[in-house]
Amino acid sequence: MKPLSPMDAMFLWMEHRRQPMHVAGLQLYTPPPGAGPDFIHELVEKFRKHTEAKSPFNLRPVFKLGHWFWEEDDDFELDWHLRHSALPRPGRIRELLALVSRLHGTLMDRSRPLWEMNIIEGLADGRVAVYVKLHHAMFDGVAATKMLQNTLSEDPHEDKPPPWAQTPRRREAKAVTAPAVARKLLQPLFDAVKVGKDIAPGIRSGLWEIVRSSQTNPTDAKPFQAPPTMFNVKISGSRRFAAQSYSLERLKKLSKKHGATINDISLAICAGALRKYLRAHDALPDKPLIAMVPVSIRAEGQEGGNQVGMILANLATHIEDPVERLKQIMQSTTQAKQRIAKMSRLQQMAHTAAMATPLGPSMLTGQAGKHPIFNVVISNVPGPKHPLYMNGFHLDETYPISIPIDYAALNITLNGLCDQLGFGYTACRKSVPGLQRMLDYTEESLEELEAV
Repeated sequence: MKPLSPMDAMFLWMEHRRQPMHVAGLQLYTPPPGAGPDFIHELVEKFRKHTEAKSPFNLRPVFKLGHWFWEEDDDFELDWHLRHSALPRPGRIRELLALVSRLHGTLMDRSRPLWEMNIIEGLADGRVAVYVKLHHAMFDGVAATKMLQNTLSEDPHEDKPPPWAQTPRRREAKAVTAPAVARKLLQPLFDAVKVGKDIAPGIRSGLWEIVRSSQTNPTDAKPFQAPPTMFNVKISGSRRFAAQSYSLERLKKLSKKHGATINDISLAICAGALRKYLRAHDALPDKPLIAMVPVSIRAEGQEGGNQVGMILANLATHIEDPVERLKQIMQSTTQAKQRIAKMSRLQQMAHTAAMATPLGPSMLTGQAGKHPIFNVVISNVPGPKHPLYMNGFHLDETYPISIPIDYAALNITLNGLCDQLGFGYTACRKSVPGLQRMLDYTEESLEELEAV
């Protein structure tokens, strides 16, 4: 058995019926030229032949001695994890998103490895959709994207095994000398000293974020500065997912024009969409919304688990002018990044953990609704930059589907694919009504920045 890290185990502790803690991805593929009507069925049957799963797809969580461990599932059953579905007519994207929304709202069985793959046919345009669900205790968004990307190929004629049947990549072992053996025996002691040395400054800086004043700088963002909104409520177990892709070239032109990063442009587009949505519901607060923006701090060669820090960004949703709003977002993210830029990876993790310390108590007491640490989560997960294929199927679009939680009922995750950037909105169906309107507001927000 292998113990989960505290951050990985946290996603199992936080999970309950109203708050499933899995992430997912939705991909749309075009079948290869000349594919017959049974081509998708043949693909599924080809996948079904891989009945043995390799780590981590063969591991299930077990709770022993007050801690969570990964244990190999001796009764692994592929049919439970691999599912073949079809959409009702007319097979529009609307029907696909409705199905994915239902699938995303269901908890996974902890007596089995925590993953599912749904291959969905019946789209009116002849394409096939693949919905892959992974528990956050197994992968963070960046790790999940890289894992799925590694299972595809740049060669349309190459057939690769499905994700669960592929051998995890490992670095080549180096020759071990006697001094190296001695260092390895003493390494736990060295690591403990180094961890203590690195973590303490991160904890101090994270706690300082909570208590420091930001009155001298209106663009700065700190915990508990966010105003209460309709997103900061207890959620239900039902989900709604909406997604749309936009040309990355449009964002690059704006980036060059305003001297902003693509991430800042993306945040500004989301901020404009959120402002429009809240105004339509007569619920726009006078103070600006604050976004929690996850930052990957994954070390080279790390494949699974969670390695994520975070910054807080002022979205300037109280400002009507889109350019002025973008300027304030740029100032806010620059300040936040400068604060963590000089930290080591361990310091950044400790900084994030200390900043989030009040989240649990504030959720338990209900104070998170009156004094939110942040309003929404907005993350940008890098995607593949070259065309990819799944056994001849061309990957057309990819969308991440994330996790709403109590008092953060809306999650926005972006994912790039070649020259496209996909915006995925995942929300509690009850708390965030009419989520599909966010796609209209996103396009309008982008057009406003372009028209200035």
